[in-house]
Amino acid sequence: MKSIKFKQPLTLLIVRDAQHAVKQVQLSKPLLILVPTVAILSLSGLIISMQVQSSQLITRMEQQLNHQNVTHHQMEITVINREEAISRLQNEIIQLSSEAQDMKDKMQRVHELEQELQQFIKKNDTSMLTDSDSSYMTTQSNLTNDLPMHVGGEFIAVSTSDIINLSEEIKDDYEDLRKLLDTMESNVPRTIEKAQETQNMLAGIPNIWPTSSHVISSSFGYRKDPFTGVAAYHAGIDISGDTGDPIYAAGAGTVLEADKQGARGLYIKIQHPDGLQTSYMHLSDIKVSVGDRISKGEVIGELGNTGRSTGAHLHFQVEKKNNVVNPLNYIK
Repeated sequence: MKSIKFKQPLTLLIVRDAQHAVKQVQLSKPLLILVPTVAILSLSGLIISMQVQSSQLITRMEQQLNHQNVTHHQMEITVINREEAISRLQNEIIQLSSEAQDMKDKMQRVHELEQELQQFIKKNDTSMLTDSDSSYMTTQSNLTNDLPMHVGGEFIAVSTSDIINLSEEIKDDYEDLRKLLDTMESNVPRTIEKAQETQNMLAGIPNIWPTSSHVISSSFGYRKDPFTGVAAYHAGIDISGDTGDPIYAAGAGTVLEADKQGARGLYIKIQHPDGLQTSYMHLSDIKVSVGDRISKGEVIGELGNTGRSTGAHLHFQVEKKNNVVNPLNYIK
């Protein structure tokens, strides 16, 4: 009975206005229930679909936003790293610049010391190069000046880390160079001092002839005495000349004695380095005084015939550590 009632149609009256007739539409009860249900289900599906699409869209947007945030963060890190690298490079350049100025000052001091040494060498007519060395340097100079300055090579990019590593290597090189310059700066004055000592020693060796004449009238050693005719020991050599001829210091030194004495007549004694002494006897004139510093080759007196002498000549005598030695071992 209930099934029959459920299947009975329902009549819908459609009234538009008073001028139009009333329309009747018969609908079955199942259809009347089904249509709203389908509409509700369709609307729910549409809402669910929109929610899913919206969720997916939001998810994609969040992913894009996160990616943009990561990219932005990476860019910030990159910018910070570059700024730090630039700052480090600037600090390196500033430090190298300061070290370069310090190195320049040291090089200037070494250059001045080198100039002093060169002046010393030039003053004493000393050559520091052999002919082969000079030829080699001239050849190298010609090669450097004559060859064209061509360059080449493949391009290899340099990274910031390479530049920083290079700066560290330059700092190490600068440190080594500073140590070298410090050593040179401390050694060159000592070298000059030693060179001066050597020069003084060389200048003090009595190795030049004390007279213009080289005529030896009596040799060193045993001989027959010119006055007594008996054997005697001659402590020097006699060099003949003319009265008034200049007498030269055989080596640089200090005047110990300048006086007149019996057999020696007017005489001069000079102290030289390494325990050497020279004596000049039978002079006609003395031109130096005790304590004078004498240069090698300086005129110290005049040849004469004073004291125990048979004629104008110079008695030249050399002593080493208070022992007479043959003067020809030095002046020949």
